[in-house]
Amino acid sequence: MDESKLLKRLARPEGVTDVVLDTDTYNEVDDQYALSYLIHSGHNVKAIFAAPFLNDKSVSPEDGMEKSYDEIKKLLKLAGKEDIPAYRGSRGYLPDEKTPVASEAAETLVRMACSDAYAGDRPLYVISIGAITNVASALLMKPEIAERIVVLWLGGNAFHWPTAKEFNLYQDIAAVRVVFDSGAPVVLFPAMGVVTHLTVTEPELRHWLAGKNELADYLYGITVADTEPHNRGRAWSRVIWDVSAVAWLVKEGAAQSYIAHSPVVSYDGMYGFDNTRHFMRYVYMVNRDVVFTDMFEKITKGS
Repeated sequence: MDESKLLKRLARPEGVTDVVLDTDTYNEVDDQYALSYLIHSGHNVKAIFAAPFLNDKSVSPEDGMEKSYDEIKKLLKLAGKEDIPAYRGSRGYLPDEKTPVASEAAETLVRMACSDAYAGDRPLYVISIGAITNVASALLMKPEIAERIVVLWLGGNAFHWPTAKEFNLYQDIAAVRVVFDSGAPVVLFPAMGVVTHLTVTEPELRHWLAGKNELADYLYGITVADTEPHNRGRAWSRVIWDVSAVAWLVKEGAAQSYIAHSPVVSYDGMYGFDNTRHFMRYVYMVNRDVVFTDMFEKITKGS
């Protein structure tokens, strides 16, 4: 992609976009908010993909993906949005930087991106808020789709942070390297040092969500249930990381960013910088009040 086209694609779009969401929905509670926010945003949500994850909520990446798929289906039903298709993603991480992992999600992304709808100036936006395996696999299957998509990824840490090592990144560093080297336009939402600003408290959640609708009640309930047992007798807040990528797309003023050269991510979880590499958009600040106000209003009012 030539530089002028790349820079144009890295600008925040105006109006309604076509978008897919790639999410490890069962991993924490923030993905549920991001999904709920996006499907009530007024944008054209073409599909939702389940991403693999491995932590204390899963016994394998495949188990994490399956649990995420089930959680996606549950959220769509609660929201009355069961017409949005959901697809199972990768059952494991990339074995190397040349071999894709076949999945419904990766194959669907390739098929969608190759359609005539994205042959011109209108790209397909791909919001990825987990390990980026599905997106990397699609790019390995069909490298040409880099010309037809814009990737919004929450992962890594701030460039000034001592290390890039973060959950979404270190699960599949090969996938991150594939995406960053693909030439596809990437908007990066770093975790520590940037998205950590998106904290919310129980009284706020109770005020904005409790009793508003079935989906809002569910979000409030899972957040309190997942957080309070670890914070008995003290004030707490919870980072709702993943909504940042959705907010950038759907709400003007949600974040501040600048154009930077795409970093190289090493296998020990460090950034390397090279000013000859292609450009990306780097988000360095999120406007917490703008993001949460817009998100809560959209989830509770519906669309």
